[in-house]
Amino acid sequence: MPDKITIPLLQQMKRDGGKIAGVVAWDTPMAKIADRAGVDLVSVGDSVGVNLWGHDDPLQVTMDEMLIVCKAVRRGVTRALVSCDLPYGPVQQSVDAALAASRRLMREGGADMIKVDAAADYPDAVRALVEAGVPVFAQFGLTPQTAAKFGIPYSAQNSPQAQAAPEAAAKLVEEAKLLEACGACMLDFTNSGPVAGAAVTQAVSIPVLGGFGGGPWLDGRVRLAHTAIGYHDKWLDSKTDTYVNTAKAALGAFQALIADVRAGKQIKG
Repeated sequence: MPDKITIPLLQQMKRDGGKIAGVVAWDTPMAKIADRAGVDLVSVGDSVGVNLWGHDDPLQVTMDEMLIVCKAVRRGVTRALVSCDLPYGPVQQSVDAALAASRRLMREGGADMIKVDAAADYPDAVRALVEAGVPVFAQFGLTPQTAAKFGIPYSAQNSPQAQAAPEAAAKLVEEAKLLEACGACMLDFTNSGPVAGAAVTQAVSIPVLGGFGGGPWLDGRVRLAHTAIGYHDKWLDSKTDTYVNTAKAALGAFQALIADVRAGKQIKG
């Protein structure tokens, strides 16, 4: 296992047929655990707003908030690559704003690379960032914001039919090639599905990873750390398998703590 993961190393893993493993994390302890486990990538996602802070929409996350979580993860990671999301706003505003924000996330936040959401809609920004020395992890695929341009109804965006649609697959391959040509070092393919996912992975030479809607047809997977360990109140009643159910373990621990306090016993830890 290498001492330090680099972008060229991940690109070589694709050429060798290896699979890249990543997690999304937002705090120092989780980052330390993931890094020690041996993940290749820790992605600091703007999903922190919905999954940790109770926001209704990831678009509510600000640049200052992304800096806070990026710094926290950077403090916990010594081996893996750290990618940080550009929040909504800078890319949509202008290329200059995107460049200034990316430089802040790298200089102040310690990010090794920057993830640009809906990157295929902003090829000029991707190109400018790369030319300025910013490694870009380019996100694209089927989302509520992009499904319409592929002629897919919002309600069907995650369906196997949408993911297998030949016209959608062809356009997604086009977008992937465009992003590679713009200089992106990796792609984050949302809702890839086995048809479009396999086609895109074969069409480009850079690694294609996926979180939601991904699968073994990609070069690797990125999973929310909190999902992998079942750390969310929704896992208390969920029947879905996780690698461990931290929510249920925490519930039991808190109930035992309460019982000890009420009984006048010394508490543990």
